[in-house]
Amino acid sequence: MYICMCNAVTDHAIRRAAAEGVQSFAELQARTGCSDCCGACEPEARQCLREAVDATRSALAFVPSPA
Repeated sequence: MYICMCNAVTDHAIRRAAAEGVQSFAELQARTGCSDCCGACEPEARQCLREAVDATRSALAFVPSPA
């Protein structure tokens, strides 16, 4: 689903950015251009990023540490 129509940023792109290490909204904007035009998508983009970062952290909690 498109989150930022101005720059064609999808929820998938936001989740992928989080999986690649993006943790702040400023980092997301720098990488994708999300919400740097009209700003109408900012609340939804922030929520999507927050959920993606939380999911990434949760997934990493289950990865065994190297012995």
